Amino acid sequence: MEQTDKINAVRRMQDCITAHLEDVTLDDLSKAAGYSKYHAVRMFKELTGKTPFEVIRALRLTKAAERLRDSGGKIIDAALQSGFESHDGFTRAFTRQFDMTPQQYSRETPPVRYFVHYPIQSYYRLKDGDFIMENEKVSRTVTVTAAERPARKLILLRAAKTQGGDYFAYCEEMGCEWEGLLNSISEKFAPAALLTLPQNLVKPGTSDTAAGVEVPQDYAKPVPAGYDVIDLEPCTLLCFQGSRYENEDDFCIAISIAGEALDNYDPVPFGWQPAPELAPRFNFGASAALGARMAIPVK
Repeated sequence: MEQTDKINAVRRMQDCITAHLEDVTLDDLSKAAGYSKYHAVRMFKELTGKTPFEVIRALRLTKAAERLRDSGGKIIDAALQSGFESHDGFTRAFTRQFDMTPQQYSRETPPVRYFVHYPIQSYYRLKDGDFIMENEKVSRTVTVTAAERPARKLILLRAAKTQGGDYFAYCEEMGCEWEGLLNSISEKFAPAALLTLPQNLVKPGTSDTAAGVEVPQDYAKPVPAGYDVIDLEPCTLLCFQGSRYENEDDFCIAISIAGEALDNYDPVPFGWQPAPELAPRFNFGASAALGARMAIPVK
C-alpha cells in the first residue's frame, strides 16, 4: 500500500472522529478508511502513534475539561457527556490525562495539556517534509483591524534554535503540546500563537521564536514548567484576518496569504508607526471556519 493511500485513509478516519466524536464506532472508522477494522486501526496507530480509541478518549476528556473550565458544571454531567458510565471511571481517566482530578480542575482551572487533534497532513509535512497538500482555492482577501491591548503578561515557551517564527521547525524542536496547554487558559486575550520576538524580548541562549499566549496583568495561576512570563506594555495590535476557506488542508496556503499581506502592509499612511519593541509578531494559525489570523504591534 502506498504511503499516500495510508495518509488519506487516516485523514478520512480523523474527519469521521471530528464529525461524530460522541458516538463514533470502529465500524464507522473502517467504513471511512475503506479498509477492514484491523487494517484501519493498524494504519492509524502506525501514522499517528495512537490508536483511534486513544485519540477519541483524549478528545472527549479535553471537551469535558473545557466544559468544567467554562461552566463549572457537575462532574457526573461531564462524565456522561464524555461517554463514561460512572463518576469513578471518568475521574480515573481524567486524572491520567491531566494529572489532576476533575474536581480539582473544576475548582482551580490551571493550565493543562488539552489534546489537539492535528490533521495527519500536518504531521507528515512536519515529520518528513515530503507530503504535498492539494492546492484548493483560498481567497486572497485579508481584513485589517486595530485592537487595543492593555498592560498584560505573556506566557511563552522559548525555542533555542528555531528562527523567524517557522511553525514546523518550532514543533520539530519543542513539540506541539504547547497549543493545547496554552489554549486551556480561559483568561487568555486570544488563542495561543507562534511568536516572532523582537530582540529586546529575546532571552540569552534562546532564539527569536516562541509559542505564547497573552493573559491579564493580574493572572496569578501556576505557570507550566519550562515556560517564562514577561510583562508587555500597552499597545495597539494590527490584526490581519484572512478569509474562510473550504478545505482544512489549505491552512498553509491561508497562512501564507495572510503573512504576505502583513509583510506588504505599510501602516504609516493610516497613522500608525511600527512598534516591534512593544510586543511579538503573533501567528494565531488558521482554520477553515475562521481563516488565518496574525497580528503586529503599532503605535
